Amino acid sequence: MGFIINYMGTLIAVVIIVFWGAGLFTGLVLTNPLQQPLILLAYLPLQTWLFTGLFITAHDAMHGTVSHSRKLNNTIGYVASLLYAGMWYPKLLTKHRLHHTHSGTPGDPDYHAGNQHFFAWWFKFMMQYLTLWQLLIMALLFNVGLIWFSEAQLLVLWVAPAIASTFQLFYFGTYRPHRLPHLATMMPHRARSQPRRHWLAFLSCYFFGYHFEHHASPRTPWWQLHTLR
Repeated sequence: MGFIINYMGTLIAVVIIVFWGAGLFTGLVLTNPLQQPLILLAYLPLQTWLFTGLFITAHDAMHGTVSHSRKLNNTIGYVASLLYAGMWYPKLLTKHRLHHTHSGTPGDPDYHAGNQHFFAWWFKFMMQYLTLWQLLIMALLFNVGLIWFSEAQLLVLWVAPAIASTFQLFYFGTYRPHRLPHLATMMPHRARSQPRRHWLAFLSCYFFGYHFEHHASPRTPWWQLHTLR
């Protein structure tokens, strides 16, 4: 029991990565998106949610909450970042530290001090993290995938849920918590939290909607944030 408690963060991270990989592999092998639309109705939301969990895993690694071992923690962070969308973990870590230091201000790379329209802010948010190397990696993987799978399979079963997860992460982790107006109750983190419904907070974004709590206690892993709400 003591082992499970000490390595709970690592076990949860591994489970998310395995479930994400199993979901993607199963979908690509068994599903023809042009002939099985009913299966897609179940697959796409689930795989989008698992993609979101993959990034949340990388995010928790940035706060050192995946493992007590720094080496193992960072290794899982690298793996989750690369699997999510070919993202480079050190760059994510640098920008995320700026986000916590300058939350909700022009110095915050995740914040849009100008036009706070949802899609304008999402685009600016994405441009902060997209790199040429990332695009080249994803293009290479896509073309390698064409050896075994059709273009429709890769676009619908891999690319679509990955992109959909960026909207999920952005809405619950950036737009909704940090948008104007910044009220007194949001200080000093300029962050708000979604209403206290644990089941909805878990399904919507792994409790990440409890965002004031995350900024107040960044060393609390996602699966314990509900205890602070």
